[in-house]
Amino acid sequence: MFKKTLIAAAMAGSVALLGACSTTSPDVVQRQDAQRLSVVQDATVLSVRSVTVDGNQSGLGGTAGAVVGGAVGGNRSHGAEQAVLGVLGAVGGAVIGNAIERSSTKEEAVEIQLQLRNGERRAIVQAKAGENFNPGDAVVLVTTGGRTRVTRAPAPGQAVQPMPTPVQSAPRG
Repeated sequence: MFKKTLIAAAMAGSVALLGACSTTSPDVVQRQDAQRLSVVQDATVLSVRSVTVDGNQSGLGGTAGAVVGGAVGGNRSHGAEQAVLGVLGAVGGAVIGNAIERSSTKEEAVEIQLQLRNGERRAIVQAKAGENFNPGDAVVLVTTGGRTRVTRAPAPGQAVQPMPTPVQSAPRG
């Protein structure tokens, strides 16, 4: 009985930890996007507003909640009453587990409306990060693998230095 409850509690904890791993932060790069060429576009911020990115409902929270609720409810009585309490516990646990998963994966974010150099306008939602954007700010859009993030444009004095010309060895002969 205690062992089942302990296993169910461990599963619920795992769901909470997995839910915390999901992010839309521009400061977090997905593993599959590392060492991939990105397209960079210059833009200007038109407006910024706070939004909330809804949490995930993968089913893991509901499943873990059902297991915990069923184990706890089923251990409270005997006979037919035990089965009824087990089912009620599983249903209640699934609802609570789903709600926990959804709320633990919800993120505060910003919607940034931008104007590209060619006059086109875009809007991007990304998690709040270390950079705050204001209308008129120069930014760059970095697109990798279909995902775009907004970062502050380098200051004009931070121009990239050209690479030195490679030294060529004299021909042998």
